[in-house]
Amino acid sequence: MRTVKATAAAVTAALAAGTAGIIAGRIASDAGLKASPGRPLPGEPRLTVHSTAAGRITLTRDLAALRPGTYGLAGDASHAVVGPVLTAEPHSADTVVRRLERVTHGTLEPGDKVWLTPNTYVGNPRSVLGLDHTDVEIPGELGTLPAWFVPGPRDTWVIAVHGLGTTREHAMNLMDFLHRLGFPVLAPTHRGDAGAPRPPDGLNHFGDTEWRDLDAAMAFAVGHGARRLVLHGWSTGATMALRAAAHSDLRDRVRGLVLDSPVLSWERTLRALAAARHTPGVLLPLAVRAAQGRTGLPSDHFGLYADRTVPYADHENRTDDMGPDRPPPPTLIFHGPDDTIAPWDLSRRLAGTHPDRIALHTVRQAPHAAMWNADPSGYEEALRRFLTPLM
Repeated sequence: MRTVKATAAAVTAALAAGTAGIIAGRIASDAGLKASPGRPLPGEPRLTVHSTAAGRITLTRDLAALRPGTYGLAGDASHAVVGPVLTAEPHSADTVVRRLERVTHGTLEPGDKVWLTPNTYVGNPRSVLGLDHTDVEIPGELGTLPAWFVPGPRDTWVIAVHGLGTTREHAMNLMDFLHRLGFPVLAPTHRGDAGAPRPPDGLNHFGDTEWRDLDAAMAFAVGHGARRLVLHGWSTGATMALRAAAHSDLRDRVRGLVLDSPVLSWERTLRALAAARHTPGVLLPLAVRAAQGRTGLPSDHFGLYADRTVPYADHENRTDDMGPDRPPPPTLIFHGPDDTIAPWDLSRRLAGTHPDRIALHTVRQAPHAAMWNADPSGYEEALRRFLTPLM
């Protein structure tokens, strides 16, 4: 009897532990599956505003606060733009002084909690950039997708797609630059964004289903005069661009891809996001399995280009169905080794598969999806050189 009771107790404990592990994995998987547009990704530190003065802001000293470049500075009820670190300005050992370019929304007060964001604009292309634009509605798979359209004289359109933690406002970092080059720009929303349809399961799929919303934007562009397309995506938006270039019925219209911080391994990105929430390492595999169970995501590989295997997953390789006679379109990747969300080594390996077609522009000291922010002039010059033959 004692043996039976002991066995029953052991089984009960094992079942309880298994149930607890499943629950813990599910909670950990929320770090990626429920990342909210416009909110900081896990691991992005909250900084305290210590003081502001004319053209100056003093923040908590942190590696994030020391990043080079230009960033949005977001709070729960404010938004500003900060420029370079002002090392010559007097400050205490635990603070950093940066140039305060402008306050775009709300006010900044001592004690406010803020975070750095790639979004340097809040509003729409007309209100913040002075660009004529049209609010358009794209018929999507799940319903209407709001989008901004900025017209231009060329018949090559740029479709700019945001990714994890940002909104279509992210595209405004480059809209004025692209407008000066004469490109029409379409900045669509996708499922899960404000004003767009909610995914059926309410979860992010790291581009695996969202790419069909980009496909709808491509159809809209072609239906309204675009003869050629350049897909410019950030983070999971870059993943969407890759999948659209491989699988869309309009892939022959794609003349170029611009990939900023592409998520090429959803498993590694999910692990990174969960770890940034201080998930114990032993639970990270459970987070991945929970994500697969909740979303139906395939094991860690996305099909890219078929004329050779693209080994960008940790443990599996896969070839795509594009066919050996279909090379990738000209592709420019912006990425760097300081991205802790989407591994840079995978971008290097992807660029190595087609060195004649895929160029990697390395940006150092830049966090995820903020390659432009770290070096705006260098980014735009590399982009100008890439786009010029595609005009």
